[in-house]
Amino acid sequence: MRALAHPARIAIIDRLFSGESATATELAQVSGLSPSATSYHLRALAKAGLIEEAPSRGDGRERVWQSQLRGLNVETPPERGAAERAADRELAEVFMDLENQRARAWLARRDGEPYEWYQAATAAGVQLVVTAEELRQLNDQVLSVLEPYARRNRTDPPPGARRVDVTYRVVPRA
Repeated sequence: MRALAHPARIAIIDRLFSGESATATELAQVSGLSPSATSYHLRALAKAGLIEEAPSRGDGRERVWQSQLRGLNVETPPERGAAERAADRELAEVFMDLENQRARAWLARRDGEPYEWYQAATAAGVQLVVTAEELRQLNDQVLSVLEPYARRNRTDPPPGARRVDVTYRVVPRA
């Protein structure tokens, strides 16, 4: 978890989880860091087993990185230690910040998007009244509906398909 709890590392993972390979220089563009700082983060991600070196693209002078992973689910049960729970919370906050940045970026550019995409995008909030068991069942159902469209499962998407971000949060109210 600690290997991921940095915005630059999340940006790197997001790019490499797409199935593409990239160099530190290419990933510096998405991480917002210099290529040398990005290399440091790449080594940390490799040490955690999240990425690996990819085959060279040519003369072997460039170090190319890839990930066999296409997604990540990190959960720390409440019975874990305080340090693990703190790391889990920190990682969740980084992911939520990233999701919020993506939503704001959409709002900033949506007027310039094709009308079909403008119409298809949505944000919704619904208050439910459920038991914990009903909520677990609902989560399973929603995630099973999304699964066939997940990037890791869609090796040959239809023409016109785009990557979209779906944020699904279910949190009990106080």
